[in-house]
Amino acid sequence: MTWWGPGLKDAEMTNAYKSFDKRLRRIGRNRARLVQGYTSKVGKDGLIVFRPKRSEGGFPIRGLVFLVIGFFCFKAVIIAHLGETIYNQRVDALANGSMVEQAGAIAMQAEPVSLTIAQLIRPLVP
Repeated sequence: MTWWGPGLKDAEMTNAYKSFDKRLRRIGRNRARLVQGYTSKVGKDGLIVFRPKRSEGGFPIRGLVFLVIGFFCFKAVIIAHLGETIYNQRVDALANGSMVEQAGAIAMQAEPVSLTIAQLIRPLVP
């Protein structure tokens, strides 16, 4: 017989401690997630259950889309203002420059999207 009870053996006590410790760690993780926000829901039995809010997407895709659209519109305004031939001459001059200027020339090349937008806004740009 051991000091903690007549029916428990050492292995059973160790397993009970491990499962209790595991449950405590799970509760601690759940509470840490609840600090970041939670939703509450009343179940069919009347018990109020708090669940952590799901995290939003990490990368703002909407912002990236606006950035790309803005870049196309920026290039279109420059093309509409300078004209297509002068714009292409300046991009060619960039292509003959340093490595950074060459990267800029690749990004600033006229493509169908920018040319189409430039044709649409040409009457509005002085």
